[in-house]
Amino acid sequence: MTPNFDLAELALIAPELTVIGGALLLLVFGAFRGARATGGITLLAMGVMLAAAWQVWPSGQLDQAIFNDLIAVDTFTQFVKFMVLIASTLVLGMSFDWLAIGPHKKFEYPILVLLSSAGLMVLVSANDLLTLYLGLELSSLALYVLATYDRENAVSSEAGVKYFVLGALSSGILLFGASLVYGYTGTTNFSAMVELFSSADDAQLPVAYGAIVGMVMLVVALSFKISAVPFHMWTPDVYQGAPTPVTMLFATAPKIAAMAIFIRLLMDPFANLLPDWQNILAIISVASMAIGAFGALTQTNIKRLLAYGSIGHIGYMLVGLAAGTPDGIKGVLVYFALYLFMSVGTFGFVLFMRRAGEQVENISDLAGLSKTSPRGALFMLLMMFSMAGIPPFAGFYGKFFIFFSAIESGLYPLAIIGVLTSVVAAFYYLKIVKVMYFDEPVLGLERHVPLFSQAVLLICALVTALFFLYPAALLDAATRAAGVFS
Repeated sequence: MTPNFDLAELALIAPELTVIGGALLLLVFGAFRGARATGGITLLAMGVMLAAAWQVWPSGQLDQAIFNDLIAVDTFTQFVKFMVLIASTLVLGMSFDWLAIGPHKKFEYPILVLLSSAGLMVLVSANDLLTLYLGLELSSLALYVLATYDRENAVSSEAGVKYFVLGALSSGILLFGASLVYGYTGTTNFSAMVELFSSADDAQLPVAYGAIVGMVMLVVALSFKISAVPFHMWTPDVYQGAPTPVTMLFATAPKIAAMAIFIRLLMDPFANLLPDWQNILAIISVASMAIGAFGALTQTNIKRLLAYGSIGHIGYMLVGLAAGTPDGIKGVLVYFALYLFMSVGTFGFVLFMRRAGEQVENISDLAGLSKTSPRGALFMLLMMFSMAGIPPFAGFYGKFFIFFSAIESGLYPLAIIGVLTSVVAAFYYLKIVKVMYFDEPVLGLERHVPLFSQAVLLICALVTALFFLYPAALLDAATRAAGVFS
């Protein structure tokens, strides 16, 4: 193959260039102005990401592969990149006032978020195993630094080291899996693999078996990024140890991008091996739902509880992917779009759980909150009801589409286990509501929430509470994006 480079193709990666160019310019600006420019750089970084989001707004049908098939630009990638950019923008919005506090006031924070977003956008667009690895590492390098952002805190440093060590291990497994796939297929390109597997006959079975082993290793490695079993163990420690705005980022943008490449990998190059990966995915899904549901029951720290909850949510999303149909993919996209707002809202609330200037994170610290801060208790009640999947809140619709697609594909055991673990999960989400409304009040939390953060929390609350009034826009966009795999 003779490499071709068409300048016109640069226009199709304009969003990535916008984010990378913005990050470099802000880095130079920050180097001259120092920490006192942190607020301005944060606002400019949000502006850069909103500009990039405007460029990837999923308004029409698109299906192209550029740069010698290394990058895919289609409706699915545009939809996911839009979600990644919105998630990162909301996280920066919630971080704005937190960054104004002395030890956190560093201009590098918004730039690291920009760089991680750029890596995630490359990851989402990957149409080749090499592009996939490049995007994964580009985003991971920034995320490793963010995990240890509060480096004076031993718990934060420990969380960062754990994230780095396990991340390096998963990268090694991914590389080994990619080399196996290349060794048995002779290509790393997704489009070439589609042709190879669709034309495979009995004489090529050894090739298929070898590639399946490589595929399994890729699936295991990507499980780390989405906190699915068996690489979920870092999640509770990192969620608890990392600064809350960083945890908020980990719970949203990286998971959205990793799940997207998970979908691309299985529904595109390995689509013809569906019977082989469907069983593997079902096992990972059941294990994630069970560990997420039962692991959270004994937690007293709210960030650890939310970490186990996120493992469970990933398990539900994998049910939709295991269905292997456009409807299943649509369910995953809808689920993640709504989970984004639920996560930012919940972690945003946790960020302002303060007493006498100190962050508190125990569930017991919320006792009697309905009496000391009725609006705060109502907001958290809304988020917990939605997380539990109680109608008519947004979380219900995510689970509905996932389980419906599983039933349509005949995956009845997965749907039943999903419903049962949802009931268990509802117990610990409702336990928080019970603590807020029925326990005797303790010392009240600080009630000051800056206006900027109030605006972000209001957006999350409105989407979570009122999604049922106008679901058509999201459902139509998700249907078009999932249509790429039909």
